[in-house]
Amino acid sequence: MIRKISADWIIPISHNPIKNGLITVDSEGKILEISATFDSTQPNIEYYKGVIIPGFINTHCHLELSHMKGLVPTGLGLISFIKEVVSKRNFEIQDILNAIQLADQEMFDNGIMAVGDISNMNHTFPFKLKSKLQYYTFVEYFDMLNPSWTERVIKQYNQVYHEAPSDGRHRRSAVPHAPYSVTPELFDAINLLNNKQSVVSLHNEETTAENELFMSKSGGFVDFYNTLGNELDHFNPIGHSSIHYSLDHMDLNLRTLLVHNTTMCQEDIVFARSKLKEVYWCTCPNANMYIEGKLPEYQNFISNDCKMTVGTDSLTSNWQLSILEELKTIEQHYPDIEVFELLKWATLNGAKALGFDENLGSLEVGKSPGIVLLEDSIEGAHVILKNSKVKRLL
Repeated sequence: MIRKISADWIIPISHNPIKNGLITVDSEGKILEISATFDSTQPNIEYYKGVIIPGFINTHCHLELSHMKGLVPTGLGLISFIKEVVSKRNFEIQDILNAIQLADQEMFDNGIMAVGDISNMNHTFPFKLKSKLQYYTFVEYFDMLNPSWTERVIKQYNQVYHEAPSDGRHRRSAVPHAPYSVTPELFDAINLLNNKQSVVSLHNEETTAENELFMSKSGGFVDFYNTLGNELDHFNPIGHSSIHYSLDHMDLNLRTLLVHNTTMCQEDIVFARSKLKEVYWCTCPNANMYIEGKLPEYQNFISNDCKMTVGTDSLTSNWQLSILEELKTIEQHYPDIEVFELLKWATLNGAKALGFDENLGSLEVGKSPGIVLLEDSIEGAHVILKNSKVKRLL
């Protein structure tokens, strides 16, 4: 069945916005035509008040932690948050699976088309294979900077990696968790698993304690590791921020997704761009507010022409799984960032970061990117997100 869909504005992302445009799609959701003008008397045109955009791309999620929604208090700071997650992670398996299924559906209902998802276990894999969403599974390795754990960790997560969906529609990579939790030896093992088409993600500069560890072997992570029985006797600070350590050990030729970047300064941004062949920067604003009560300084990234993407993180560190709600938080705190730019972060940039842009991320003939309506998003002559709501049309 052919559908003809129109709205006050169509924002293709890859092209300029179209006022009262028309999109024609086939029964599979593939875009056949985008028209700037059309005869409004044509029959069977669906007309909507609001703004039509392509489906959202969520470049950072932890779907397997969905069962922990509401269990970890807000405002703890990252290290205390990690302790809470570790202590409360074990649930009855059926509760975990039920929560995964509900979270996957929540993302679909919120207009999300694809997800970059962190996995430490295989619980999400059957749901991904049946999901309406497209997944890039980042199988995450960490040995807590403890070389005596490295060999066991490699065996444990290699098994998860080989089970992860990789069927053409879905993709997988082996990735390091964060600079403060991965030894050089574990970085080496991760690099061997990936190929030149792989995308790798890394939790990066989430808190000041992370940089304190690498600058001077001080701060909260030293105490945290001591409680785990890891005295860090083998660890020598490098006198630089954590991104220097990470990029000394990662494959710099792979497309890299740096996540959170909450405390990243301009100097570190420039350094990372100079080292990495292709880098994207994922921001998860509501998770930042949930855990640390702090957002990145977005202007540093914009002024350096960084390719930004948007993630939700997990329901452990968020109130919902909605990219629109993430954009509203950015708009509230950084009103000078253009709405069209934010929408690009949340769609085409995310699709490119995950390698899904051949079919997703923009409204273009031949693509099947999903069609999302932002209701209550027009105020006068402007597109404003603060009161908008998502309605999935396709």
